[in-house]
Amino acid sequence: MMRVWIPPMLFVLCGAAVAAALTVGGNPGTAAVVLLVFVLLAGANSPLIFPRSIGAHEAQRRSAADGRPVVFWRPGCVYCMRLRIRLGRSAHRLYWVNIWHDPAGAAEVRAANDGNETVPTVVLAGRPRTNPDPEWVRERLSSPA
Repeated sequence: MMRVWIPPMLFVLCGAAVAAALTVGGNPGTAAVVLLVFVLLAGANSPLIFPRSIGAHEAQRRSAADGRPVVFWRPGCVYCMRLRIRLGRSAHRLYWVNIWHDPAGAAEVRAANDGNETVPTVVLAGRPRTNPDPEWVRERLSSPA
């Protein structure tokens, strides 16, 4: 569980080192901007942005039971972050599958996208939709199952 925090911690440490060097060099304004950028990168790559991932098989089982969409994603994907941020609190109502940690999820994404691991891929009622508009996903969450 701790290894999910390694990339965000590295971003913060690298940002602090660069900011310290810039401050010593007489550029405190630039140092503040650089540190802010690194902190934002750390936040975007932290587990705080994405709900806890589950396996593809478990996500599909749960989705079949309650009708909620399954989102296949991977860390560092700008479009995945856009979807997550635009969904806001409703993102926790979806089932998130990290394709880098789940080979079955990666295989499902490849099957839906002509062999490519294009994410986010949202599957609802067995039908995949690649990089959907966040409003489309929000509408599916608000409609009765």
